[in-house]
Amino acid sequence: MGDLAAGVRRFQQDVFPAKERLFAALADRHTPDTLFIGCSDARVVPELITQREPGELFVVRTAGNLVPAHAPDADGTAASVEYAVAVLGVRDVVVCGHSACGAMTALAERQDLTGAPAVAGWLRHADAAVARTPETVTGPERVAALVRENVLAQLANLATHPSVARALARGGLALHGWVYDIATGGVEELTPAAALAA
Repeated sequence: MGDLAAGVRRFQQDVFPAKERLFAALADRHTPDTLFIGCSDARVVPELITQREPGELFVVRTAGNLVPAHAPDADGTAASVEYAVAVLGVRDVVVCGHSACGAMTALAERQDLTGAPAVAGWLRHADAAVARTPETVTGPERVAALVRENVLAQLANLATHPSVARALARGGLALHGWVYDIATGGVEELTPAAALAA
């Protein structure tokens, strides 16, 4: 906790003064242009990867960058997606998976998650990705393939949300699938058309 407190002090002493005008403008204006849906993994920092300033990204982070398909009972992810698209009017949505994802590794290796039932239940939102990943692919290649299939599956899930479907229909929104490589800093762009046709 001491490290966090020291970080806050550095922010207040060094970072905030250098960006004081930006923060003053943001105090009563919230107009991000992009919804970034990424993994909760601490190694994946959307603002750092994209080099965006505060206020430019609306960020949702979930284990495995999962987006449940639309359902009558809204959850936090659905509410955040709807708010970003319908209220804030973002023009782009990025679903970003990443290398060495713990959630996708657990699925690829069929790890026993009986001791983590909430995690096991949450990972069911990746069932389509698991089904699309060929059984013949094994080891690290299976994890990498599953990460990609999962990004495409989550784009398809995202398109089931009414706010997203409406924005897509009127041409006011674009969906993007990315895979971030932690070791190299590379970002691979996937084609979402395959997800939306699925």
